[in-house]
Parts: sequence; structure tokens; C-alpha cells
Amino acid sequence: MSTHPFVPDGFEPPTSLVTADFRLEPLGPSHNDADLAAWTSSIEHIRATPGYPDGEWPPIGGLSHEANRADLVRHAADFEDRTGFTFTVLDPTGAQVIGCVYLYPPESEAHDISVQSWVRADRAALDAPLADAVASWIATDWPWQRPDRHGR
Repeated sequence: MSTHPFVPDGFEPPTSLVTADFRLEPLGPSHNDADLAAWTSSIEHIRATPGYPDGEWPPIGGLSHEANRADLVRHAADFEDRTGFTFTVLDPTGAQVIGCVYLYPPESEAHDISVQSWVRADRAALDAPLADAVASWIATDWPWQRPDRHGR
């Protein structure tokens, strides 16, 4: 991994992306119930999504409510510390979690960002539009030039 900062000092990370089909906001513990329901309803679908090649997430057996909340607290801390940026994907009204986007340091020097995303199985048609919207967002609003989109 790179020894360079993940984002430059003074860079203000965007906190939303809004389209006609979805909106993104930073993931945090307030999303716990809806996040847990979203991914546990779609484990096999998410595991088949490009970008999840290790076959370990999401866990087949799920997570307890408390363990999922701890994971969301970790993601929120990463955002605050500027070491990674995780966004919940909400339906246009903001009433339902329909997916997640992860922007984290890459595993290879060939890239400056690792981009992963998933949507619920019942929103599978939004998988490619979400990935493409995030790619455009990174190109215009973020400081990275060489994203690893994990096969997208």
C-alpha cells in the first residue's frame, strides 16, 4: 500500500451524491437496522457482485445487531479520520437502505482508490447505474486518478 495520505490535507470529502434513483450519505450507526436488513436479505446476490472476490463478505450466517452496529461505528470513524469513506445507498426518499459504497485505500500501487459497491437483490437493476455514478463522482469530486473498480 501507498505511504501517501489517502486524501490530501485540506480536502473536504463530499458527503452526498443524489440521482433520480438513489442518494448516498455517510454510513453510520443510525443506519444499523436498515443496513442489516438490506444486506442480510441479499447475501448470495452481494457475494456474486463484482468486487467481492474473497467470498467472505457478507457472512453467510449474518451478524448480530450489535456486531453490525460495531461495523458501522468503525466505518463512521474511518470517515471522520479520513482513512476510508463508506456511504449508505438510500432510495430517493431516504426511507430504505438499498446498498452501500466503500471508498478505501487500494491494495496495489497501481491504483489510488479501491471502489466497491452493492445493492439489495430486489434492486439489482441499480447495480451498474450505481457503480457508474460513483465512478463519475470520483472523477469529478474526489482527488483520485487511478480507481480500482474491481472488474466494473
